[in-house]
Amino acid sequence: MTTPIEKTGRAAIVTGSTRGIGNAIATELANAGYNVVISSRRSEACETAADRINEAEGRTVAFPFAADIADRQALEGLVEAANETFGRLDCVVCNAASSPYFGPMRDAPDPDFEAVLKNNILSAHWLTRSSVPHMQNIGGGSIIYIASIGGLRAYDHIGAYSVSKAAMLQLARNYARELGPSNIRVNAISPGVIETDFSKSTIANSKLKTAFERETFVGRLGLPEDIAPMAVFLAGPGSTFLTGQNIVIDGGASV
Repeated sequence: MTTPIEKTGRAAIVTGSTRGIGNAIATELANAGYNVVISSRRSEACETAADRINEAEGRTVAFPFAADIADRQALEGLVEAANETFGRLDCVVCNAASSPYFGPMRDAPDPDFEAVLKNNILSAHWLTRSSVPHMQNIGGGSIIYIASIGGLRAYDHIGAYSVSKAAMLQLARNYARELGPSNIRVNAISPGVIETDFSKSTIANSKLKTAFERETFVGRLGLPEDIAPMAVFLAGPGSTFLTGQNIVIDGGASV
């Protein structure tokens, strides 16, 4: 049996947090003392992930809220629910993304390309814009975009996705400049190839997986747990002079 959520301490939203990188970040934030909104499209998955975190923490720190990142009003509702539930909003991690097309960018159907841009760029813009007033009310906050080394390099098979992640890096820089006077920091994390359900179509080919492993200095692919500590750092007081930056975590693959 869990206790009611206390409206004390720092609070965060993590999108796409029922599995993979998002879940690892939400778990680490909870472990660091944050109250956390667990969000993805499916209510059942959100509830399961929140229950797992609450059980590990021994108290209610995670709150499930299903929202489709392609729906602006749903994301605005997510932000309002977080602020109402926790009494404040200190951090937003824009992690949820999509990559419905795998192949040469020139062959990408317009609906797939448009979906990538909407889910990966517009959703982050909407979440940022909605969160600003609540962060201003408490004197500042931290917004974190989970980008990708795909935004730094050219690829044969994920071009549309890479374009969206490159745009996300500029979104971070621009918002960092605009929101700096409000003490709201905006940064990006660019993971390399991480072993998650999201990347399984990429690494299902054993030869391709081996090639990615050999690109890294450490000889392996990343894990969600390799990314989460950086998100906690960017969310917290140790990074108050860090904004507008992109932190690459890829085992050296892009060097």
